[in-house]
Amino acid sequence: MPDLDPIERARAAISDRAELPGMSLMEHLEELRKRLLHSIYYLIAGFFVAYGFHERLYGIIQKPLDDLHIPLNFTHPTDGLNLYLKTALLGGAIIAAPFILYQVWLFISPGMYQHEKRFVIPFMTATVGLFLCGAWFGYHWVLPGAIKVLVLDFGKRFHPILTIEDYTQFFLAVILGLGICFELPILIFFLALFGIVDAKFLLRHIRYAILIIFLVAAIICPLPDPFSMCLFASPMLVLYIIGVLVAYWVHPSRRKAKEANAA
Repeated sequence: MPDLDPIERARAAISDRAELPGMSLMEHLEELRKRLLHSIYYLIAGFFVAYGFHERLYGIIQKPLDDLHIPLNFTHPTDGLNLYLKTALLGGAIIAAPFILYQVWLFISPGMYQHEKRFVIPFMTATVGLFLCGAWFGYHWVLPGAIKVLVLDFGKRFHPILTIEDYTQFFLAVILGLGICFELPILIFFLALFGIVDAKFLLRHIRYAILIIFLVAAIICPLPDPFSMCLFASPMLVLYIIGVLVAYWVHPSRRKAKEANAA
């Protein structure tokens, strides 16, 4: 489908899957409810496991400030408890991520062909791995650099009073923001798998993709200088190119061509 726009591609992909076993609206809603409940159960279990290590998890969050000898302050009696709860929730979400992703896969798998369902293990591995890579990049590079520039450089003439609430929000924005941005190849994977985009389409519109990536980088980057924005955008550009290769690998037209050549 090289000459169709994304909307026409989506329509063609949906009609192409009309032969798959269907489910009624109520069956879809019941299946969605079932998967959501299971995901919530896994998240709760992960939360309790992570809370058993909340002191260690807090040490991980506090380390970028400790390295710069910046103390945390609180303005409300419950701020300390809230920090531990948010830390345990984030840790629990990471622990439960493979199980939650499997629930997502079980929900969408009825609309997939049998040969497409073999991607379940690569999907789960890549999704968790890319998120952790984004979180690692944010934790080891972006977060310490942002704190140093914003607090020690721009704020060197002032006395910094960082509260638990403000730092926690800043920490989560950087870590979760980059973790989600690193999922770009997974998004492209599904768009290509269902025939909505292909590698040629992505390469033909790469200039628009670059513009969008830099806009996203400008929004989520905590530093005001262009160099830092480019630091955010660079891994996303690499991930976009990886997504193009993924689209070429999984697009239905390529698989049909391989099957025709094999026959």
